[in-house]
Amino acid sequence: MFLPNLLIALREGLEASLVVGILVAYLVRSDRRDVLPRLWAGVALAAIVPLAVGAILTWGPKTLTFQAQEILGGTLSLLAVALTTSMIFWMSKNARELKQKLESGLEKALRDGRGWGVVVIAAVAVGREGVETALILWATVKSSVASSTWVTTAGILTGFAVAIVLGVLIYRGALRLNLGTFFTWTGGLLILVAAGITAYGIGDLQEAGVLPGLNDRAWDLSAALPAPSSPIYWLYVLLGAMFQLNVNPTVLQVVGWFLYLVPVGTLFVVRTRSPRKHAPVSPAVAPAAGPADA
Repeated sequence: MFLPNLLIALREGLEASLVVGILVAYLVRSDRRDVLPRLWAGVALAAIVPLAVGAILTWGPKTLTFQAQEILGGTLSLLAVALTTSMIFWMSKNARELKQKLESGLEKALRDGRGWGVVVIAAVAVGREGVETALILWATVKSSVASSTWVTTAGILTGFAVAIVLGVLIYRGALRLNLGTFFTWTGGLLILVAAGITAYGIGDLQEAGVLPGLNDRAWDLSAALPAPSSPIYWLYVLLGAMFQLNVNPTVLQVVGWFLYLVPVGTLFVVRTRSPRKHAPVSPAVAPAAGPADA
């Protein structure tokens, strides 16, 4: 679970870092450093919300019956897929206008003189990324065929740490990253992850009796699996953790996987191949003043 959670945390964390960098840069250029504490208060509030969501999703369902847990797990898995998909396409469509929209919102919030609206803007802009991250990470952990708490946590923390470092370097002007390429590749991988979670969510709902066909298996390749002592067994574990590779899926899971991946993947390829959709290299988030002024 290290690699898939690192990927998700890195992508979502970098988006949040870029948002924070844009907000900080605008306040510094506008000579409103006095409002920066309110900005950081909003960011802190945005960080608390996904932690609360993750805690509720982790410990809340433990008191439910098995059927209720499966219904909740399947429903939230499909919700995580929907949010992840919308996030991928929203970013590809609005990447160019993101800076302008955030700065416009800040300008309106600063008109009250004291800038308390900055708390709301930071909390909403960053919190949205946080809630999406909490849901998709919860879904990948729950649906993993072999999960380890320490490995999962290490992947998440590493992804966020790298995202923060990249965000700071971009803000300082020390790094020029082709964000179009970054979001294209990570978006494509996340679509594959989401397809696997779709199949897993369908399986949960089948086990709960909400959907039919639990005993209708598409194939059973269990006998073809390499032994755990095999040097290539790690590949099966990796594919299972990242893309929910299932050697014995139901027919409905396979149908759901294809019904998600084919249209969404096709639309993603069409959009990313369009020249007007490519994001520029590292948006200008650094303040006009020197880095030391931030």
